[in-house]
Amino acid sequence: MTTPTALFIGGNGIISSAVSRLAIERGYDLTLLNRGTDSTRPRIEGARHLSGDASDPASLRAAIGTNSYDVVVNFRSFVPASVQADIDLFSGRTGQYVYISSASAYQKPVAKLPITESTPLHNPWWQYSRDKIASEDVLVAAYRNSGFPATIVRPSHTYDRTLIPLDGGWTIVDRMRRGEEIVVHGDGTSLWTLTHNTDFAKAFVGLLGHPAAVGDTFQITSDEALPWDAIATILANAAGVEPKIVHVSSDEIARAIPEWGPGLLGDKAHSVVFDNSKVRRLVPEYVATTPFWRGAREIVAWYDEDAARRRVDDALNAKLDALVAAHR
Repeated sequence: MTTPTALFIGGNGIISSAVSRLAIERGYDLTLLNRGTDSTRPRIEGARHLSGDASDPASLRAAIGTNSYDVVVNFRSFVPASVQADIDLFSGRTGQYVYISSASAYQKPVAKLPITESTPLHNPWWQYSRDKIASEDVLVAAYRNSGFPATIVRPSHTYDRTLIPLDGGWTIVDRMRRGEEIVVHGDGTSLWTLTHNTDFAKAFVGLLGHPAAVGDTFQITSDEALPWDAIATILANAAGVEPKIVHVSSDEIARAIPEWGPGLLGDKAHSVVFDNSKVRRLVPEYVATTPFWRGAREIVAWYDEDAARRRVDDALNAKLDALVAAHR
């Protein structure tokens, strides 16, 4: 039996590192293309490594040369022009091209739950999401017009031990440990789905090389949907404290901290519950087995291992203090 070959553009990030390791474990001859080494995650052992810039078509073409692959996955494509460049480069050179889109592309507010792959795509608040939608459109047209073997995958807030799922990162955990109030949007009851990267990888690798996945779209998430107050509390408990939560409307938070606005108003402020039955039809063994309470312990332990990781943003603290003071 021939060993399947795969090229991952990006391959050492939060999602892709877990996928890379599992793909190697499952027998793939894996090549990773990156600009450099991510110091927060160790080098992927057992993979070939190429240097190139995924955002520069000429750099990508030069790095790959004349190679062909059974599967190509681009973890580093964010705009339609990059997708078109990949279509031009990989047409006739791969049996499957997998594009990492985003569940944030789904209609906001969501008209009905659970979200499925047929939920409309529309996000007027977040340019990132609109670029993902436009990129999907390019791939769908290429599949319909020329048979380009595209598969689209939509993750939703996939994390590993390095990613704190609350906006503000370690600054928020530090506030909780110091007994300071934290801000949670709305009334804290909207539902959110967090997926551990090792769980995501199990479903994702199962789609690689699967003939029925070509020309189709799949979302991959956990089945655990938690209220935001519960997410904050679980993270605080992992850090050894009880949180002091102040509820502030999403609009007010977006005005006070504009950099949080698009992702909050265009995604996190809305309840999301996902139906994963479609991916399970192709990967029936897929089960997400890492609940967030366990993932939260991994996160806190990783940050506690090294003081250099526990960076506090004083400017953000000042903004949060002002929001808390206004709503005490």
